[in-house]
Amino acid sequence: MIRLSVWAAVLALLALAAAGPVAAADGPAVKLSASQAGTGGSVTVTGTGWRPHTLLMLLVCGRATPSRGVVGGTNSCANGDGRAVTTDARGAFRRKLPVAEPPVPCPCVVHVATVTGTTAEADAVLRVAGHPVAPLPAQRSGGRLAVLSDTRLTGSGSLLTWFGAPPGRTLVLTVGNTGTGPVRDPVFQVGTAHGVFAPQWDDQQWRGTLGPGKKARIELPVQLSAGAHGDYTVTLKYDGRVLAEQPWSVGRPWGVTLFWLLLCLVVPAALFRVGMAVVDRVRPRRPGGVRHRRLSRPAPRPPGTPRLPGTPRLPGTLRLPGLGGRTRETAPPPTTPALPWFGPDSVPGGPAGRLSAPHDDSPTSPTTPTTKGPT
Repeated sequence: MIRLSVWAAVLALLALAAAGPVAAADGPAVKLSASQAGTGGSVTVTGTGWRPHTLLMLLVCGRATPSRGVVGGTNSCANGDGRAVTTDARGAFRRKLPVAEPPVPCPCVVHVATVTGTTAEADAVLRVAGHPVAPLPAQRSGGRLAVLSDTRLTGSGSLLTWFGAPPGRTLVLTVGNTGTGPVRDPVFQVGTAHGVFAPQWDDQQWRGTLGPGKKARIELPVQLSAGAHGDYTVTLKYDGRVLAEQPWSVGRPWGVTLFWLLLCLVVPAALFRVGMAVVDRVRPRRPGGVRHRRLSRPAPRPPGTPRLPGTPRLPGTLRLPGLGGRTRETAPPPTTPALPWFGPDSVPGGPAGRLSAPHDDSPTSPTTPTTKGPT
């Protein structure tokens, strides 16, 4: 009997050890310390089966059930009274959550979802005392989509993006139909948010039919506005539920910055040159200003005039052999300016500088009548 009891205890321990991994493999789970609470109270939320060291968000949401999820998305939750918690090394957590009335009627749940990384979520039913209750909206079909793989953004920028063109990527993920009916041509909502600003949504339809238990690879284009840069968040929603969130870091378009720097340098330089040209044109001339005097050019020596001994030969003359030392002018003399104290005809040693016999330089007027004396 003792041996049988020992073997039974060992088998029970093995069964418990095997049940632990199975429960963890089923996915994340959430439990509440109380199924009903009033506004102003609090409940203790306990979770197991989550990824280790993962940041989670806890919210009280209305118009939701564990089977259908939060129909209105996070817009149906009391976001101002939510709490954040980080799982431990075993993927478990324990956090006290204040009870607040959601903006929509119940049925209500405590919604727990991951903030970063692979999307995972779990719900637990909570009755908010005193809050109105309304039936859920009719479900369009028996199908329900869930994300089965990590989301990622594929693609890269181009040279035009470096100069401010709209950056674009492709959101790639794998979804599966966990419902009982097929999903035909689902319409997804892709939102892009920058910082703390609200996302801008864009409806995109995926063509195809996804039967129960089937999965498909979804590729949806994502595009930002021109000149966008910084940290963005891409969010994917379907039927009011957030399926996935993906961060996107967009580089700064340095080509636009370079263009503005060049513009700030070129435009002032051009305006300065135009202004100086206008000032130079409208500036009045000073009457006593310095003027450049044009120097006179020495007159060339007439052909056939003998050159005096000791006089240097002018450039451009050609000595003809056999003509008794006679020279012939081949080119006009160079335009060498005369000294300021010598005139063109008063060069020392020239024809005008030779001494001549004295003569009377008294002026005689041919118009003055002369009286002729008696002879």
